[in-house]
Amino acid sequence: MAHTVRFTKMHGAGNDYIYVDTSIYRISNPQAVAKAWSRPHTGIGSDGLVLIGRSGTGDTGFTMRIFNADGSEALMCGNAARCIGKYLYDKGITRKKEIRLHTLSGMKTLRLHTRKDDTVDSVTVDMLEPALSDKTKVGNEEGRLTEAAIEADGRKYTGTFVSMGNPHFVVFTDNISSCDIARSGAALERHPIFPERCNIEFAEVLPDGDIRTRVWERGSGITLACGTGACATAVAAAVTGRAGRRCGIVMDGGRLEIEWNETDNHVYMTGPAEFVFEGQADIPQEDRP
Repeated sequence: MAHTVRFTKMHGAGNDYIYVDTSIYRISNPQAVAKAWSRPHTGIGSDGLVLIGRSGTGDTGFTMRIFNADGSEALMCGNAARCIGKYLYDKGITRKKEIRLHTLSGMKTLRLHTRKDDTVDSVTVDMLEPALSDKTKVGNEEGRLTEAAIEADGRKYTGTFVSMGNPHFVVFTDNISSCDIARSGAALERHPIFPERCNIEFAEVLPDGDIRTRVWERGSGITLACGTGACATAVAAAVTGRAGRRCGIVMDGGRLEIEWNETDNHVYMTGPAEFVFEGQADIPQEDRP
């Protein structure tokens, strides 16, 4: 017997997820559902599944859980956070333009920017402070990699580790079009130095100061955009002297504006959020725990 759930598909700069309001629908085995629904031919097709919950009564706060296309649970996704802001406001669940969102990497604040028709056009997310060292995510003595070389798949890659709650390794290149994102990303994601696996960014600083970035996401593969990846790229560029504390990150799915604020050391990300379509899907009996 199947259990039917209504869902909303959304994307932020091309990073697309399936959103379910868990105050209405209960999903007992989100890992299995994420894998089944994310498949492009036999499922809905997406980068993963996002569960929206309530942290208290009324609209005092909301929660996000995110499961990648392979069923693994992610700590945070900036693009998904922006989409949740639009979902909550445009559907009338909250009328606040500043929303508290509780994630596995901490509480994030969303600031909503609306159009004349009072629908959300873009969202700024306070992504909190970046971390340049973390011994749980980088398996060396310092838990740090800054302009450091590691070898994978018979090649050396020089990059910088940045944690935005989830781990990123940013590799700068003079010609991003020559990068084999699939091969290199897959090899680096599972490099032994990353005990929890890692998100991989390949980045090129453009003549106008923007940074062209392509992403291999842990658990999902190549995606059109990654919010935490954009933040990590901007921080890595600033740390290595390639850019200042404000820059545009141009990903396959669109552009994100990133500011690494000097006053509070927080990273602020601004970008679009869009509805794609709504529908309903079954959770088969065999996918339940």
